[in-house]
Amino acid sequence: MDEKTTSRVAAALGRIPSGCFILTTGGDGDATAMLASWVQQASFDPPAITAAVRKGRHAERVVDATGHFVLNLVGEDPGPMFKHFGKGFGPGEEAFTGLNVERREAGVVLADCPVHLACKVTAKHDAGDHWLYLAEVLGADGDATAKPYVHLRKNGLSY
Repeated sequence: MDEKTTSRVAAALGRIPSGCFILTTGGDGDATAMLASWVQQASFDPPAITAAVRKGRHAERVVDATGHFVLNLVGEDPGPMFKHFGKGFGPGEEAFTGLNVERREAGVVLADCPVHLACKVTAKHDAGDHWLYLAEVLGADGDATAKPYVHLRKNGLSY
């Protein structure tokens, strides 16, 4: 792609709105979390979603090992969640210090997020610099009337 085309593609991709989630996975000792904005409903029956995870993230290894994750929807005021989870977490780093959490089989539920979806991975697909997980939604709780944070990027070729 030439520079002009790349610039137009970046601007156009950045206008695709997305929500923001904290994807949590793992149990005692290996639980971790990451910000996820590329999440989309994929099926009605069974209810399913897709979630993109950048290749090489610690969360990828834990999701692969457990086969589960929880999507915690970030509400209208994303500041506290972005501040806490924005840097990411590597192996052995505690991701939930100072937060009100409930550990469940699929992952960690964050009390400060209004909605939580428990998901079981059914497929993993190569999507360039990310893995795209297809997951069945096994359960949900929280306030389904809460307004989510909606994200638009200036440049659709970077975070």
